[in-house]
Amino acid sequence: MLDGKKAVIFDMDGSLVDSMWIWPEVDRIYMEKYDLTPPETFCKDIEGMSYTETAQYFVDTFQTPGQTLERVMQEWRDMTVELYATKVFPKTGAMEFLDEMKGRGILLGIATSNDRVIAEAALNARGLGVYFDSVRTSCEVAAGKPAPDVYLKVAEDLGVAPEECLVFEDVPNGILAGKNAGMKVCAVYDEFSEPDDPEKRRLADYYIRDFFQIMDHTYEICGVTK
Repeated sequence: MLDGKKAVIFDMDGSLVDSMWIWPEVDRIYMEKYDLTPPETFCKDIEGMSYTETAQYFVDTFQTPGQTLERVMQEWRDMTVELYATKVFPKTGAMEFLDEMKGRGILLGIATSNDRVIAEAALNARGLGVYFDSVRTSCEVAAGKPAPDVYLKVAEDLGVAPEECLVFEDVPNGILAGKNAGMKVCAVYDEFSEPDDPEKRRLADYYIRDFFQIMDHTYEICGVTK
């Protein structure tokens, strides 16, 4: 999996840290507060969107009086920063894998759809920030996932070619973003996206349930255990 790779780039939520459980609860509280009913396609509509794009989707879809893009984004920050700082932890084996990569001299990056303030709260609370040579959000590029922009931006920061990067992602649109960037992608199991596992396996080059599987060579390649 790591042969010829000079950099490893992680999506954050659901891939590096166990945090996807936060957002359905945030959506529920927010929608109850403003008496909103989500469309049937809500989850798929927002998959892979940047924090800013998702907030704009809420503004455009629900047209709640007085709710501007900036107000929606700030309200979500107020609801989530403390949760990220106190209740979010790395995925199983992630810390050990990061240590291994640092020991090998592999460059490390984050390409997240989340807000920078929230991302930094999560990374710094668990001592993860020191591992990464670049942290970028989809709000800082032209388009969110499945567009490749954020992954290409991190690769540019790291000074490596896309084909020299390995990506870790937990949802189909994120996997597509990595593939669209010309990178190899390893899908990561997450309870939130478990119904999408067949699609994740179809799109990705590899699949893991935890990061120990990389080090003990039990990860899947195209659905075949190695």
